Amino acid sequence: MSKDLRQEFPGIKGFSRSNLMYMRAFAEAWESERIVQGLLDNLPWNQNIALLDKLASQDERLWYAQQALEHGWSRNILVAQIETGLYQREGGAVTNFERTLPPVQSEMAQQVIKDPYSFDFLTIAKGAREQDLKRALVQHMRDFLLELGVGFSFVGHDYRLDVEGDEFFIDMLFYHLKLRCFIAIQLEMGEFKPEQSGRMNFYLTAIDAQEREEYDRPTIGIILCKSKNKTVAEYSLGNLRNPIAISTHRLPSPEDLQSELDKAVKLLADDTKSTAADEESQQLRGDSQA
Repeated sequence: MSKDLRQEFPGIKGFSRSNLMYMRAFAEAWESERIVQGLLDNLPWNQNIALLDKLASQDERLWYAQQALEHGWSRNILVAQIETGLYQREGGAVTNFERTLPPVQSEMAQQVIKDPYSFDFLTIAKGAREQDLKRALVQHMRDFLLELGVGFSFVGHDYRLDVEGDEFFIDMLFYHLKLRCFIAIQLEMGEFKPEQSGRMNFYLTAIDAQEREEYDRPTIGIILCKSKNKTVAEYSLGNLRNPIAISTHRLPSPEDLQSELDKAVKLLADDTKSTAADEESQQLRGDSQA
């Protein structure tokens, strides 16, 4: 069939054997014409292929398709979000949003927060300290913003607060364009400790007093730690009045870093072989013409 179609329509591309197989898989996966015409026909074909290749669940395919269309993801970004399990990480953090925010903002904020956050784009040594992580995230701010999600606008790092002559510094301060509020982030390399929520609560009170305008909504705090005891985290937020989320971050393991290095070496070797083969082919053509 592929050969027949290409002969019949020589000026039209897309009739390869593999592409015809994807067309059939697409038709079998999406029986609803409403979904196809209302959503999937607005996505590039290569993104539809990625949804078929990477996901088996219809609900997940539909969710990622909606996210890709809403946020303008490229195929590479879509694949990266699937491979890092964004669907499973969305809304998984421990928060007190239901008690501290209005219902509409609470639901939206819960969807914005992930657990865990993946920092696989970093190459941090095993014994790195908090300052190493903070500096690395600032240097890779574009990738960090992508992991945080759409709507985050960077305000500053080590953001200074002056409270009656005493100085305090917030690791990172953002403004979220959809939530219409400041978001303060504290980074911790170890397990979550209850005193960290008290410090964040103080920071949020200070930001609301000094930076928040009357059109801004209450400032939200995110504590990013290596691990957390869920019950300890819930108890720590129990009586706090400011909206705080406690989530975890995932740094690349030494094994992952070695795997990426091996891939890079192999890719470089393949490129070198390909270049050498092209040069040899050109030389042979030149000799033949001579």
